[in-house]
Amino acid sequence: MEWKAFNPRFCVVVIELPGVIHVTRNRFYKVQTTRSWDYLGLSSTSLSNLLNKSKMGNGVIIGLLDTGIWPELEVFNDENLGPIPSRWRGVCESGEHFDGAKACNRKLIGARYFISGLEAEYGQPYNTSENDDYMSPRDSSGHGTHTSSIAGGSFVANASYDGLGLGTVRGGAPGAHLAMYKVCWRLYGGVCADADVLKAFDEAINDGVDVLSVSLAADIPLYSEVDHRGSIPIGSFHAVAKGITVVCAAGNAGPRAETVQNTAPWILTVAASTVDRSFPTPITLGNNHTIIVCNKTLTGQRKWLDRIRTNSYKYRFQGQAMFTGEDTVSAALVYPEVSDLMPPRNCESLSSNDDWMAGKIVLCFASDYNQSLLNDAILSVKAAGGLGVIVSRSPSNYYPYAMNFPCLQVTYETGTQILYYIRSTSNPQVRLSPSRTHVGKPVSTNVAYFSSRGPSSNVPVILKPDIAAPGVQILAAIPPFDETTTGAFAFLSGTSMATPHVSGIVALLKSLYPDWSPAAIKSAIITTGLTSHQSGGPIFAEGEPPKLADPFDFGGGIVNPNSAADPGLVYDMNTENYVHYLCAMGYNNSDISQLTEHPVVCPSKQPSILDVNLPSITIPNLKKPTILTRTVTNVGPVNSKYKAIVEFASGINVAVRPETLIFSSRTKTISFSVMISSAHNVNAGYYFGSLTWTDGVHVVRSPISVRTEVGESFF
Repeated sequence: MEWKAFNPRFCVVVIELPGVIHVTRNRFYKVQTTRSWDYLGLSSTSLSNLLNKSKMGNGVIIGLLDTGIWPELEVFNDENLGPIPSRWRGVCESGEHFDGAKACNRKLIGARYFISGLEAEYGQPYNTSENDDYMSPRDSSGHGTHTSSIAGGSFVANASYDGLGLGTVRGGAPGAHLAMYKVCWRLYGGVCADADVLKAFDEAINDGVDVLSVSLAADIPLYSEVDHRGSIPIGSFHAVAKGITVVCAAGNAGPRAETVQNTAPWILTVAASTVDRSFPTPITLGNNHTIIVCNKTLTGQRKWLDRIRTNSYKYRFQGQAMFTGEDTVSAALVYPEVSDLMPPRNCESLSSNDDWMAGKIVLCFASDYNQSLLNDAILSVKAAGGLGVIVSRSPSNYYPYAMNFPCLQVTYETGTQILYYIRSTSNPQVRLSPSRTHVGKPVSTNVAYFSSRGPSSNVPVILKPDIAAPGVQILAAIPPFDETTTGAFAFLSGTSMATPHVSGIVALLKSLYPDWSPAAIKSAIITTGLTSHQSGGPIFAEGEPPKLADPFDFGGGIVNPNSAADPGLVYDMNTENYVHYLCAMGYNNSDISQLTEHPVVCPSKQPSILDVNLPSITIPNLKKPTILTRTVTNVGPVNSKYKAIVEFASGINVAVRPETLIFSSRTKTISFSVMISSAHNVNAGYYFGSLTWTDGVHVVRSPISVRTEVGESFF
C-alpha cells in the first residue's frame, strides 16, 4: 500500500483507494526523555539469571519508534551476534548523511524514516538545515540513540560520562537485533505526527519485529482507543493482535494525579524509578569546614555556626552533582539578597545580566519544580561569568545536572545552613570538589518525581501505569559531537529511558518463551513487580511531600526480570478479550470494527469492564458489593496448588472463591471470582491492597485499587 498525505489540516493520511479505512485530523506526540541492569539483577556474569537463560535475547527483533539512530557507535556493533532472522522483511533506508548499505549490520538490521504526515500538517517541506536534523533515519537529538542502546545495545567497556558512572554499558537484550523507525523531528523542539507514527506501526508489523518500544506520549486530554486521532492505541492494537508486545512511556507530567498516558489495556505502560546510584560532591566553605553531600541531618543552628567558626566538626547532608574533572573550583560565595519589601530572588529569577555573579559561586533557592526554568537559571549564571551554582531545592525532586558546569544540588535544609554561613561572615568563600560515584546502600529506590501518575483519566477502571523501571540518570549512548568518535555517552532521565528497560526485558522473555502472548508477558512483569526494596524497606513516590508508593505510581511495582521469567501463573488475553473490553466501554460496533479491521457486533447486554482479564483490579466507584471474575493459566510446574492471600486497608472487604487453585496436566486454566465490598459510608479517596496467589515458591501479586462512592458525589 502507498500512503499519501491529503488535506493537511484535517486528515491524517489516506491509503490509495479502495483501502481507505478512516480520515481524521493529524495529531502530534512528543518524546519523553549502566548501573541499572546490575541493579535489576541482570548481571552478565551470572549464569542463572534471565539474561543468560534467554541467551541475551538472541534472535529477537526490537523495533523503536523514536528520533532515529547514530549507527556508527560502538554500542551498535554486531560482534558475536547471530544471523538476521529469516522472517525479517524490513529495509535499511538511505537518506541524508545515512548510507543504508553501510549503516546497518546484524545489530541494527533496519532503519526507516517517516515525515509525510508532519510536512502535510506543517504545510511546507521540512528544512533540515534550519532544524539541525537529517532527512534520513540518522538521529540528531540523541533521544532515539539513547533509548536504542538501553533496549538492545552491545557491550562497550569503560564507558562513562567524564569518569562518572564508569563501567560497561550495554542494553537489556544485547543479543537482540534493532530496527529504528524515525517518526520524531526537531521542529518546534520535537514533534512526532500521528500519520507518521501510524505508518511506522504498520511498517514495523509487516517487517517482523517482536517488540515495539515507543518512548512517546501525547498531551492530556487523551483520546479514546477507537478515536482515530490517537495513532498509538490504534497502531499498538494491530501490533498486539499480531503477537507483538508494545511498551510505551507513561509520560513525564508527574507527580500530579491522572496524568498517565498510553492507557490502552493492550499496552505495557512504564513509569520511571530511580536506581541505587548517587554522585556525592563535597562543598568546602572558606574556613575549610567541609559539607560532604551525603545523607545526615543537622540540628541546632547556633551550635552549628559555632562549630563552623572553630572548624572543629564535619557534617554530612543530602545532595547531588555531576561535577567532573580533577580540579576544584574556589571562589567567593554569594546569595542574591533583596529587601524584604521586594519579591525574593529565587533560582528561576537569575539573569545573565546579573553582573554581580561574575567570578563567584552562587547559592540560590528553587521556588518549585520546573526543570527547564532551572536549566535556564544555571545557564544564566554561566553566561554572567559565574563559576558555579549551588541550587537548594526540595529533597524529593532533585537529580544531578549532567552539564559541563559546576552545579550542585542540596536540600532546603542544607541550603539554609550554607546561607547561615554566608550571613555570618564578611567574606564567605567556598570550594567545590569533583563528584564521586556511589553505588548501593544507603541509596534508596523511589518513583521519580516527574513520572506521570494514575488513575487513568481515560478509563479509570484500567490500572495505569503497569510497571516502573529505571528512568533517572541512565547512562547510554548519544550521537558524538565529533563524527569520527565511535563512543559517546550521557545521562538522561525520563519515562523515555524507563520504557526501553522494559522493552529489553520483554525481548529476553520473548526469546525464552517465544509462544507467550503479549498479555502473558505483560502479566508476568506486573505480577512479579517489587513493592519494597530488596533490603525490605518501602518504596516511596517523590512528590510534595514524598509518600509511600501505590499502584497509581508504579502499577505492579519495580520491574523484577528474574521473577518475571518464572511467574507461576499468568492472566492471559487475546484479541477477543480486547473486543470484550471495547464493547464494555460502550463503543459502537462501527468504531470497534474500524479498529479491529473486521466486523464486530457487541452483545445486546453490555459486558462488565471489571471482568476484563487484567492482572490488576481497579474499581473507581464502588457503590455496593461487586463480584468480578479472573482467569489464570499455569505456566509453572504442572502439578501445582495455589492459595489466595488478600491484603487490604481496613474497611474494604475482599473475598476470593475458590480460595485454592489446583492445577494438573488436565487443568491448566482456572477461573475464580472476587467479591469486593466497603464498610465506608463517605466518598473518599482510593484504598489500595492486593490479591496474591502463592504455591510457596511463586508469588503472583495483583494490585487492587478501590474508591468507595456513596450516593451523590460532592466536591
